[in-house]
Amino acid sequence: MSTLSDTGINQSFKSGLPETHASVSSKLKRLIDIVGAVIGLSITVLLFVPIAVAIRLDSPGPIFYQQTRCGLLGKRFRIWKFRSMIPNAEYLQHAVQNQAKGLIFKNEADPRVTRVGKFLRRTSLDELPQFWNVLKGEMSLVGTRPPTVNEVDQYDLRHWQRLTVKPGITGEWQVKGRSTIRDFEQVVDLDLRYLQHWSVRYDLLLILKTIWIVLLRHGAY
Repeated sequence: MSTLSDTGINQSFKSGLPETHASVSSKLKRLIDIVGAVIGLSITVLLFVPIAVAIRLDSPGPIFYQQTRCGLLGKRFRIWKFRSMIPNAEYLQHAVQNQAKGLIFKNEADPRVTRVGKFLRRTSLDELPQFWNVLKGEMSLVGTRPPTVNEVDQYDLRHWQRLTVKPGITGEWQVKGRSTIRDFEQVVDLDLRYLQHWSVRYDLLLILKTIWIVLLRHGAY
């Protein structure tokens, strides 16, 4: 088991970790990220008031949820979402059965999710604030699933490969199954597939597929 430092990648992995993926240095990918983030944040501003009111009426507490995640080469950043769970839900996770296998947590009927939160998740509206992370360069529109610090603390060298790209709002896991994927190794397989097949054209294809899947509300809970 490794221990992640505050600055990012653990020293014990430096000698064996693959180099940064080519997508990280692509200026066209970054341009698409900026344009997409501006559009996404514009939509977020338009929907902010009704979403914020609904969240507060349904469950007293903050409008936004923030959590430390690991990005490129394990560098930590603060991810933002609209809150879909009761306040302090992380401290109650031990009381909820994990229906997933490996270094992820999923429960189809998680009692911590609020009524409004279920709608936000089904429609993916809870993820709109992540466009701010994209604009800041901490995330990309398309990439690998952004892991938690606790997950990365348990990574082996194979798992670390998925951190050679920026995490994405969407990616192979989003298109191929979203919440229905309950095996962490399957998530890793999909992320590594993305690394192998990446191109700007492939990113655009995954974005279009994601829009279609979100509209159909397929695989989300």
